[in-house]
Amino acid sequence: MASITMGGEPAETSGTLPMQGSTAPDFSLVATDLSTKSLAHYNGARKILNIFPSVDTGICAASARKFNEEASKLDNTKILCISKDLPFAQKRFCAAEGLENVEMLSDFREGRFGKEYGLNITSGAFQGLHSRVVLVLDTNNKVIYSQQVPEIGQEPNYTSALNALR
Repeated sequence: MASITMGGEPAETSGTLPMQGSTAPDFSLVATDLSTKSLAHYNGARKILNIFPSVDTGICAASARKFNEEASKLDNTKILCISKDLPFAQKRFCAAEGLENVEMLSDFREGRFGKEYGLNITSGAFQGLHSRVVLVLDTNNKVIYSQQVPEIGQEPNYTSALNALR
């Protein structure tokens, strides 16, 4: 498990992120059209998994906007923004913000993604939500970069994540 903070207060996660060089576990997440998506839906593409507690918080929204901005500069790369928000909220957020280069996915239905990726918050005010994590996967779903952001209120290291693809 990882020790993180939220506003300086300690919190913990449910496990360990997939290790660099390992194959990312498959997932079953809900898209904004309520269809189910798995890693197979993105075969052959590189992927940035931008994982966060809720799109309705400032830092989470900022990360979705930043990766949306960067997406158009990346070849053969899908940016997946993953939270436990309902797909309706995710769709509303993207429409209001004009985000067209990221895909929102929700773990609300089964909750397995957070458990299998070891990033559920298990203590503190955000218990039950996902911690702030960025994973970069190559075209074969190998993890080539991972960051567990140590403080929920901090943005991820965009430069390092994007450099993993260069």
